[in-house]
Amino acid sequence: MSRVWKGFSSYTVIGVANTLIHWQLFFVLFAAFDVSQATSNLVSFCTAASFSFYANALYTFASPASLPSYALFMLCMGGVSLGVGALADRWQLPGIVTLVVFSLISLVCGFLVSKWVVFRERAQ
Repeated sequence: MSRVWKGFSSYTVIGVANTLIHWQLFFVLFAAFDVSQATSNLVSFCTAASFSFYANALYTFASPASLPSYALFMLCMGGVSLGVGALADRWQLPGIVTLVVFSLISLVCGFLVSKWVVFRERAQ
């Protein structure tokens, strides 16, 4: 079990910076520009995830960052961010609920997608 979570602590530290970027941009788009939660969450996620993708490639997974792996990560987790935002719009939830729910999902699912799909160790 511990092998599965190897790197989770550095992933979490980088995730804190990611979360600050994501949350600030979300609230600017949602509150100041009246953009939907779905769009605000997706744009904010993509911006913050671009930073964390490269940081995690270097420090957490020690794996080269490539365009295909970046696109795969953005597609998987971007879909989740859009879905959470769309549900929040449909149910008229406060923006903070959208951010907390997505951040918790993203912490665990994002790590597992990164570890097992995007940055998986290749057989030599």
